[in-house]
Amino acid sequence: MKKNDLILLLSIIFLSVIVIVCFFILSNDASADIVTVTMDGKIIAEFPINKDVEYLIVGDNGGENLLIIKDGCAYIKEANCPDKVCVRTGNVQELKPITCLPNKVVVSISER
Repeated sequence: MKKNDLILLLSIIFLSVIVIVCFFILSNDASADIVTVTMDGKIIAEFPINKDVEYLIVGDNGGENLLIIKDGCAYIKEANCPDKVCVRTGNVQELKPITCLPNKVVVSISER
């Protein structure tokens, strides 16, 4: 292998690594993700997933859900609904929103 061939091969490998790293960083950018809280079909709040937040969702019928966003995860910590399915759901994910039917609350993640 000649010297020029080796330089060309190393350049191609180097550029390939840079492209892969840039793609990985851009595709995993958590700052583009937002947590959206809707009540009765209307957006009542939006928060970036990468910022720690405690937000008390208060409904018209006295329903309350405590939304926690911490370390890039969002979940309902407490609720005064009778079944507490929203609390047991765990972390909200892009394809798995948290729903509290008695309080008419949906917490979802979407890209900005």
